[in-house]
Amino acid sequence: MRNISKVAPEWWDYTTLNKELLDDAAALTEKDIQQLARKGFTIRFYDTIEEFYLAEALEYITAWQQGTEDCPAGICGPVGPTEQLPLVARIVNELGISLKNCHFWGMDEWVINGKEVSIDFPLGFARADMDLCFNRIKPELAMPKENIHFPAVDPTEYIKSWDMARCVVMQGGQGEVKHWAFNDPPKRAGAYQDIPPSPEEYRKLGTRVVDLHPMTLIQNARTSGGGTVQNVPCQALTVGPAETWKAEKVSIWHPGHHDNPLGMRLTTLMISKKIPDSSVPMSLLADHPNVQFNFFRPGLGTCEVEMH
Repeated sequence: MRNISKVAPEWWDYTTLNKELLDDAAALTEKDIQQLARKGFTIRFYDTIEEFYLAEALEYITAWQQGTEDCPAGICGPVGPTEQLPLVARIVNELGISLKNCHFWGMDEWVINGKEVSIDFPLGFARADMDLCFNRIKPELAMPKENIHFPAVDPTEYIKSWDMARCVVMQGGQGEVKHWAFNDPPKRAGAYQDIPPSPEEYRKLGTRVVDLHPMTLIQNARTSGGGTVQNVPCQALTVGPAETWKAEKVSIWHPGHHDNPLGMRLTTLMISKKIPDSSVPMSLLADHPNVQFNFFRPGLGTCEVEMH
């Protein structure tokens, strides 16, 4: 019998795992984490925040530089973090990189009243991508509009776009509920009342509208809205595992303020030891052939008790 969630009893999440696994993750030191790298799972540390976000921005550049007329190439990118996006635009402009044969896939978007939000929505992800990156690129270098793909409630065209170009890399952050994009754990209901979906079942999911776990609502309110949870939609669109497995590489960026010290350790351990569990969606990447975790070293923190 699995544990009931400590934070949302009607949902699955990492608090339903056994205590031994959680304690093992909490005990990991930085050296331990480095030693969890294995074939197909790379772990990198960055000492300064400038190096961290520059390295993230360069993944856009190196992916786009592979694009040709016969074999266009692209990247799927997150909003959260966003600090890399202006750097991407500046590098493209300074180096004069033409994006004619390049593609970009947005990972996710908010849904209100059954419809994806407009480009004017203050918390919108398409808006952030355009304002912080694509609208800053010189017109003569700009990516064709038809090569910029954002998910919609009718995902047909978005899903088709994944066959238009190589996805060299899918970037992501890690939320407090251990998601990438908005691949949150499911509700504890119906067939999943007593056990969450199997990893194999979850990995079949494509781009779709999802109900957001309460932890995700609180996190987005905290990181993007000063805690105004009343302004955070309860549903969103997310790129699915089905599209994620089309990406040649999945690169996850841990600046240290999106998830906590335990969360960063837990998913690293589960991916390294190949312990996929859909209550910890990020752990499903244990079965992807090329995953990289990127840590801002000062953001790793510890799981030691420290009263404040």
